[in-house]
Amino acid sequence: MSGPASLDAFVRSAPRLFVLTGAGCSTAAGIPDYRDEKGEWKHKPPVQFQEFIGSAATRQRYWARSLVGWARVDAARPSAAHTALASLQKSGAVGALVTQNVDGLHQKAGSEAVIDLHGRLDTVKCLECGATVSREGIQRELVERNPRFARMNAADAPDGDAQLNGPFDDVLVPACAVCGGMLKPDVVFFGENVPKARVADCYAALAQSDGVLVVGSSLMVFSGYRFCLAAVELGKPVALVNKGRTRADDLAHVKVEGDCGDVLHELLRRLA
Repeated sequence: MSGPASLDAFVRSAPRLFVLTGAGCSTAAGIPDYRDEKGEWKHKPPVQFQEFIGSAATRQRYWARSLVGWARVDAARPSAAHTALASLQKSGAVGALVTQNVDGLHQKAGSEAVIDLHGRLDTVKCLECGATVSREGIQRELVERNPRFARMNAADAPDGDAQLNGPFDDVLVPACAVCGGMLKPDVVFFGENVPKARVADCYAALAQSDGVLVVGSSLMVFSGYRFCLAAVELGKPVALVNKGRTRADDLAHVKVEGDCGDVLHELLRRLA
């Protein structure tokens, strides 16, 4: 099935939804996504976890580009998709909201008890002692220590990155104020595992749901796709709202192709 009427019927038949969101919710807020409508990479794949922890030069490159890109993520405001999902949650239709995004825009839109599957960019964590600090403070330190990069401008890339070229060998990278250890945004990098407790929370929420609604994700990353597989094993229906192909197309009971915000606001109108 496809189309707004089909999605309306799906939501009415599954009154407590497990909602999984992806980058398609945030593109209208000005945050680029990784993949095109065919699920292929639009940009060079992001830094890998092992590269980040194993190479000082990689960390210099990462933080320089993030210094330039972070301000736009911080200033981003919720899109129509975010506000629609917040309304659906307030109506009781959404039992759990799990996002693969790291921008915090669901919370800015008013959604509560969001599970940030891949973490949040607005928090930075020490890999040595586990201390966490706000990105705001780290950003100030980056700007103060690297004024040359603070004056630069570059096109946005996903997850607060910027399309900035080097050299980066003069970048001064902040260290943990507690122990002097290595700092990393508190997000799950490619090649890194989602914390087990967070995954367990998602599975528990899925077990209590009546169906799965995926919004704005190609599901090419297994960390999100696995919940569709689990839903099928549990006999729970799956609906997809996305522009283009997803990895779960053959699992879905309903798929609506289109802009996430437009589709969800039409859904709200029909449910009202």
